[in-house]
Amino acid sequence: MIKKIIFVLLLSFFLCVSIFSQGAKNYEFAGSFYPKVKEKLAEMIDSFITKAPFSSTEGEIIGIISPHAGYIYSGEVAGCSYKILKENNIKNITVIILSPTHHYYFKGVSIYSNGSFDTPFGKIEIDEDIARKLESVECVNPVPEVFYGEHSIEVQLPFLKKVVPQCKIVPLLFGKIELKEMENLAHYFVDLYKKKKFILIVSTDLSHYHPYSEARSIDLETISHIEKLDYIWLWESVLNNKMRACGILPLITFLSYVKEVKGNIKIVKYANSGDTKGGKDKVVGYLSAVAYLSSFLKKEEAMGLTKEEKKTLLNIARKTLESYLSSNKAPEFKIDSERLNQKRMVFVTLKKHGELRGCIGRVVADTPLYKAVSKVAIDSALHDSRFVPVRYEELSDIEIEISVMTPFEEVKDLSDIKVGRDGLMIRKGFYSGLLLPQVPTEYGWDRKTFLEHLCYKAGLYKDAYKEPGAVIYKFSAEVFSEGEFND
Repeated sequence: MIKKIIFVLLLSFFLCVSIFSQGAKNYEFAGSFYPKVKEKLAEMIDSFITKAPFSSTEGEIIGIISPHAGYIYSGEVAGCSYKILKENNIKNITVIILSPTHHYYFKGVSIYSNGSFDTPFGKIEIDEDIARKLESVECVNPVPEVFYGEHSIEVQLPFLKKVVPQCKIVPLLFGKIELKEMENLAHYFVDLYKKKKFILIVSTDLSHYHPYSEARSIDLETISHIEKLDYIWLWESVLNNKMRACGILPLITFLSYVKEVKGNIKIVKYANSGDTKGGKDKVVGYLSAVAYLSSFLKKEEAMGLTKEEKKTLLNIARKTLESYLSSNKAPEFKIDSERLNQKRMVFVTLKKHGELRGCIGRVVADTPLYKAVSKVAIDSALHDSRFVPVRYEELSDIEIEISVMTPFEEVKDLSDIKVGRDGLMIRKGFYSGLLLPQVPTEYGWDRKTFLEHLCYKAGLYKDAYKEPGAVIYKFSAEVFSEGEFND
């Protein structure tokens, strides 16, 4: 009874605060969940991000999953999520934060739609334009009072302000909500993204207060379904009253969104409080993950090749190799497709049992694409100086990959280079070298390592990209292989 009275009094107090705050919300958890002293907080966040492993993605970042416990427990996992934003040079963007409520009961999703949230590093403004648009969704309502006394959003903000200082936010708190409402909200996110790009942050911890080994087993099962975008399985766990994650409703909405845009989830790090600062008898699970749109799916801005056109190009490469390696004669092809007759730059990559066996391209767009594929397929098999020529008997073990390139664009600012999206070429004096977009993701390189290996490829020393006279170009590519069509 006493607890209920205290709760009502607190709610009344927070209601009064929200009335007089005029949309400006002060931070409440400095000194408990994270350090209150600005310098100490900055040092802690920098340490978490510096120590976090770099995790490259193959496309455009659309969201992250980050824990919301006290920093001494979950900070190193959260640092992995925010390092992704930092390394991908995310800036001047709106961040929609999806969080669970821990203290209030309400239906639907509450939005904090105007004003700002304060942090020890300064204020973060609300994106009122996006907030107004989200208010049109049936399950979303402006109820600012439920944000007071709630830590799940606040603990994300110092990381966010430190890494993306010019961002704006739209905070959302999830109350009681049904699956159809979450799917509708996810669908609205899809439509909204087409008009203005944003990033989603899911603020959630995983299982609570199980023994260490049991918690790991529960969490790893949950993570396996997150990675597969299986939000229906998560919803069924809600219906069965299984505590898989405290932010499971935001997580379900997020996975529904990622699935609808045909995105991917990459798991970056899992740990629990038993791995960090807590005991192992009752632990809380933490997850870092990133969602991204693959650069190597349907990339209309690159070429917009249809499935049949991709198959045609792969077939041309295969038939060319079979004929040339057996009879020293390239076959003739007659192709009517307008796109395949466009003059484009292209690379053909040969892999044997997953290992590189040859890769040569044409970086001058002077030949119809289908003819260029035939020519560079032969070059890749016979004229890549790193390998002995491919023999006809090897062809059954070789998989062909084709990269259709966009025109080169000179890089003015190295921070504009995005690993997983951009291929690079460097020219310095008589030296030049090129690496395709998929190369750094295959090896897990960050931007700096990518540039160093680009220099090596050109026969330069690793820091040559910094020197006067070095010109770097970027490009994107539509990449597809025989493995995609073997089913």
